[in-house]
Formats: sequence, structure tokens, C-alpha cells
Amino acid sequence: MKFNLLSRTYHLIPFILMLMGLMITFKSMAQDTDYEDQTIRFQSTYIWQKKPSFQEKYSGPNSLSAEAEKSYTATITGFFGFRPWQGAEIYLNPELTQGAPFSGLNGTGAFTNGELTRTGTTDPKLYRQRLFLRQTVNLGGEAIKVESGLNQMAGSMDKNRWVMTLGNFSTLDIFDGNAYAKDPRVQFMNAGFMAPLAYDYAADARGFGFGFTSEWYQGDWVYRIGRMTGPKDPNMLATDFKIFKHYGDQAEIEHVHTLFGQPGKVRLLAWRNRAKLASFQDALEYHIANPDSDAQAIFAVRSSEKIKYGLGINLEQAITNDLGFFLRAMQADGKTETLAFTETDASLGTGFSLKGSVWQRPKDTVGLGYIRNTLSDERRRYLAAGGISFFLGDSNLNYQPEQVFETYYSANVWKDLYVTADYQRILNPGYNSDRGVVNFAALRFHIEY
Repeated sequence: MKFNLLSRTYHLIPFILMLMGLMITFKSMAQDTDYEDQTIRFQSTYIWQKKPSFQEKYSGPNSLSAEAEKSYTATITGFFGFRPWQGAEIYLNPELTQGAPFSGLNGTGAFTNGELTRTGTTDPKLYRQRLFLRQTVNLGGEAIKVESGLNQMAGSMDKNRWVMTLGNFSTLDIFDGNAYAKDPRVQFMNAGFMAPLAYDYAADARGFGFGFTSEWYQGDWVYRIGRMTGPKDPNMLATDFKIFKHYGDQAEIEHVHTLFGQPGKVRLLAWRNRAKLASFQDALEYHIANPDSDAQAIFAVRSSEKIKYGLGINLEQAITNDLGFFLRAMQADGKTETLAFTETDASLGTGFSLKGSVWQRPKDTVGLGYIRNTLSDERRRYLAAGGISFFLGDSNLNYQPEQVFETYYSANVWKDLYVTADYQRILNPGYNSDRGVVNFAALRFHIEY
């Protein structure tokens, strides 16, 4: 089907209204159950953002525009699943996306909307987001009730268990979970709260790939390992299926605890990528030797396989039944270009999430968060010399860490419809203090069933 004249966001409104009608219909037909053999669910999210103009001293080819701009994303996703045999679940997620980023997605390390990498065009695109098998083997311990959700069927499982996931999915589906900062569709919008920005996890340009993971749950501990495909070329859509030559490996240890009567989790995550990447030292030397050539010298020196790695910690802790705290910190080696995420070599994200029970709005949520991103010496020297990388390049660099403040209020306005007001303030966008301070305001509409 060919879509015409759909570059403006209002053309997607009929699709959203149709989906809302489908959701209501399915909900009216559904019966409460403790066990499901199959599931059909949907979600739809529309995020509108605006930034006013701001003062700048100079700009380059990959700078965030100093002019006033608007951005939006719209997604509709189906979540279909069934149980083919005991302990197994198969899920398929088709997704329709549309969107327009600020400044072509250039000029910042922290994307103001974590959905932007999925919506690279103003024409609606339908693609297969996920198709995967999840196999659970129960190993004893107390029975845990599983609630029905997106890519999750109601049922039960043992506290001690082994889970394998195989197929087409996202690394973030398995690793680096967090109860308070994970999903830009319902929580903080900035990508720096979706995952630590220094986590250069292997994926295509939309954030998905092919691979396998293994999880072992034993008492209060969880051990995870996995391998995923990356892109053929950094930050591009085409997948490199040579998973035994080019890949992203990760290993995570999680501990569940109780502190002052409230639940919490601590996770340690290590990752390692092997791919054809450019080193910043090689790119800098090429750029100096060829000053009249294309400033994006990383293309010219991307000639051999290199290893990139990182290590991070992830904390979540309930303070009361309604108030939660989170913190993520990660450090990458910073010697090579970004494979598949944002341009950050060390990142810190922290904040609080508060439910509205105190003011009799238990389904409402208030969030307050802070992000600090930094670059390695190698990346800084390349950019300061006028080099260009995938998302950055101001023709100069008066380096300072990039900082983000975000606050939001998510209101449950009707049944499963949530409307969110969001504000973000970015200091030193693109790690450059000459680029000023930028403010962003947003509205988000989200419905799921």
C-alpha cells in the first residue's frame, strides 16, 4: 500500500483512533484469566517535542540547529504470542512507525526521545520489530504468578528457572532492566534513561538484532549471557549476520534484595563488541594528513576488526511503596567509533519516580532525572580538530560534559490512555560549551491493551 501526503503528523491520527477502537473492542471481549495460551495486544504512542531557538557561537555540519524546531514520533505496535509446547512462548511484533527528529538527529549525545531511532522517516513504515522464542525450564522454588502484559502471557513459573531467548529482539529486552527508567513510551523520554548511553549494544539502526540469550534464576541471583548481531556498517539498518565474526557479547549479574523493608536490585553488566570499526587515533591522523578531504575521516580508516568493551552498574531501590530511586553508570573504552547507539564514552543517569497515591491519583507518575555524559580523550581530540563522527561535528570543540535534566508528569486520563507533559534542559549539547543551553518541551499520548 502506498501512502501519499503523509509527511504531516495529523495524517497518522486516523490510524491511532482506529487502534484505540480495536483496543476497546478487544478489552470488552477479554476475560480475566490466570493462564493464557495466546495473546493479542497493542500499543500506540505519539510524542511531540519543541525547542525554541538558542544562542550559539558557531556551528558545524553535525551541530544541533540553533533555530526553533519541532520533532515527533508515532508508533503502533502489535504484540502477538502463543505457546507451542510446554514452557515455550513465541512472539511476533509488527510495528508501524513515523517521525521526524531535531536536526537530523545530530548535535547531541543524549537523544531527547528514545523512540527517534525507530522512526527515521516522515512516511509511515511497517516492519517486523521482533520474532522470537522464549523457552522456560522450571527448576523449583516457590511459584511466581506472571501477569498478562506486552510479550508476556499470564501464568506461573518457578522462582528458580532457566530461560533461553532466541530470534529477533533487542538486547535491552533482556539486559539492563530498571523499574523506574527504561521505556520512553511510559517513563522518562530521553534515551539516556532508556539505557546508559555508553552501552554501545549491538543492534541495527532501530535498536534490534538477531541472537540468543541465557538467563539462570537461582534464589536472589540472576546470571545472564547473550550474543547479538550488529549492523554491517556502524549505525546503519542492514544487519551483519556473521554472528561468529562480528557480534556483541554481554554478561550481567543481578542481585535482588530488601533494604529497610523495601525491594531493590543491583546489576553489574559487561559487554564486548567485535566489528569493523574506525579508531579515533587513526581518524585523527588521517584528518591531519588530509585536511582538504571529507572531515568524516572515520570512513577512510574503517578497515579492520576491532574490539570495543564497557562495564556498568545499575541500581533500583524502592524508598516507599510509591517512591523509587535509580542510578546507572557505565564506562566504555572510548578508543573506537560508536557501533550502534549514541556518541558517549561514559555516562551517569539517576533520578526518582513517584506514584500519585498521595494526591489520590495512584496511576499517575512524576519523574525527575539527571544525566551526565562524557567523551574519551581520543574522541575529544578528533572532534576538536574539526573531525566529524556519525552524530557529532561542530567544526571545533570547547569541551564540557553534556548534562541533561528531565522532569515529567504522566496522567492516566481515561482507561488505558496516558497523557504526559515533559520538560528537558540540555547543557553543553554535543559536549560543547560554545553551543549553549537548549530547552525542550513535549507532550506524549500513550495507550495500550
